[in-house]
Amino acid sequence: MADELQFASPAAAIVTEPVVRPKPRTRLLLACGMVLLSAAGCLGIYRELALLWIVWTTDPLRSIGALIPPAGILLTLRLWRQLGWQMRGTWWGLAVIAFSYALSLIRQKFLLIAVFGVSSATILPVALPLYVYASGIVLLFAGIELWRRAWFPLGLLLLSQPVPMWTSGLIDLPLQYISARVARSFATLIHFAPTTPQLRLMFSPDFGMFIAPGCNGIRGAVTMGYVVLVAGYLKRFAWTLWAASVAAAVLLGYLFNFIRLCVLVLYYRVALGHPALENVARQADYVIGSCLFLIASLLFLWLASRKRGLRPAPPIPPLEATPHQPRSVWIKCSAFAATVLALLALPSSPLHSTRALAQDPESLAARMPRQIGNYTLTRTWYEQQSGTPAVQAGAYSAPGSDEIIVGVWIAPLSHIHDAADCWLARGLQPKSLTVRPFQIAGERTINVSTGFYSDGITDSIVLNTPCTPESCFAYESASSTGRLGVVFLNQTVGASQGAGEHLVSIMVRIDRLHSATQDAATQAQLLREAESFLGGFDPTGLSKAFQ
Repeated sequence: MADELQFASPAAAIVTEPVVRPKPRTRLLLACGMVLLSAAGCLGIYRELALLWIVWTTDPLRSIGALIPPAGILLTLRLWRQLGWQMRGTWWGLAVIAFSYALSLIRQKFLLIAVFGVSSATILPVALPLYVYASGIVLLFAGIELWRRAWFPLGLLLLSQPVPMWTSGLIDLPLQYISARVARSFATLIHFAPTTPQLRLMFSPDFGMFIAPGCNGIRGAVTMGYVVLVAGYLKRFAWTLWAASVAAAVLLGYLFNFIRLCVLVLYYRVALGHPALENVARQADYVIGSCLFLIASLLFLWLASRKRGLRPAPPIPPLEATPHQPRSVWIKCSAFAATVLALLALPSSPLHSTRALAQDPESLAARMPRQIGNYTLTRTWYEQQSGTPAVQAGAYSAPGSDEIIVGVWIAPLSHIHDAADCWLARGLQPKSLTVRPFQIAGERTINVSTGFYSDGITDSIVLNTPCTPESCFAYESASSTGRLGVVFLNQTVGASQGAGEHLVSIMVRIDRLHSATQDAATQAQLLREAESFLGGFDPTGLSKAFQ
């Protein structure tokens, strides 16, 4: 009996089964292997990472997103260290990683867009594969316990694009208007009212610095919101206090922008006539904004240092006396490496991808035809999206006629561009939206999506057709069939070398000054002009030029 009691003692159990830890050298090799494999596995979501990098480096409003993935990774490692670097991974992590690769491929082929009035939002955001991939890495190597505790650091990855694109029309423009009105009203209050058209926009045009509607404060408000969001997590704010703090930080950042604009107006008022101050007006704006941002940050740090409204720290589970198994981790690393190698062997992998379209503006303009029937190319230009050329456009005119605009969508992911959705985002509903047959060059007939628009100033007809070098087709617009649109994407970036058969979306737009005649007569006139232009137009040849 004594022997049995001694055998059942916990102390005796610990003595008989000591914890076996891998040697420091083995742990170092395991850590290096996991880091290298995690970095190599990012090739499976390279499309999303490339798009996010373009957004971060070309859009000042969304540049703070570049700090979010490093913050999420560091906070996850912090939690892992608190758990004693436990390696209790599950093989389900490998399935989650594979699912992130599948999401990336789906995003390349399909674009799910939900339309809400004049705004639209994608159902599969660009940061979703990044979040799923990071979750798979945590599950594969660390286990479910760390994944559960790292809900916030991993959730931060979903905010890698910190300001959704749909907010531009709903929030950005109204804030621009309000900021400009506040700055000008304050200038009037201190008897520094703008009196000339230049000064209405630019209080001191010779300074090289101006107060324009673009100074809307949204960048400072977004930055303050994210700073307090992370600080509230680290300080374990209660849920209600956390939400209130983030909302207050956003409002405070916007309020401080009003203060910045007013202080800048005062600076302009003082600096007029003093060249030494005028020459440093731009630097003064940076100093004023930085000081106000520092004050706001210190204010919230002071609030965070108080002990009220804090959640208790979650208990750390005790380390179980089970032996570590480096061999199991090596097997998982080998399986992960095999998955990455299989991914790189696919035709859509980055090793087999090429940009099928040169992004040089001169090269893009040279692809536009010089003559379309009786119409001659008069000018060319291109439009950018997130710093990347997205549309190449040209204007054509014939003797005695106005310009006709031809646009070719050349976005990094060439897709069926729905012109109706584009105009809907501008707040314009079509007067009518149909599919009509048109005769094109070579006496061929194609079906073209046709919409008529009027904003009270301009009447327009917009023709939209996706074409390959062999054929064109029309499709029902998502805007005309419901609130949720599914648009097929055909890859340009990531296409196999030598493919050269992807769809190219082509738009033809004819504008006329708004007239008091009935809509039917106006649409009939625009339709006749469109038929005349398309009679000498070869959209398949234009598609071939942009392969």
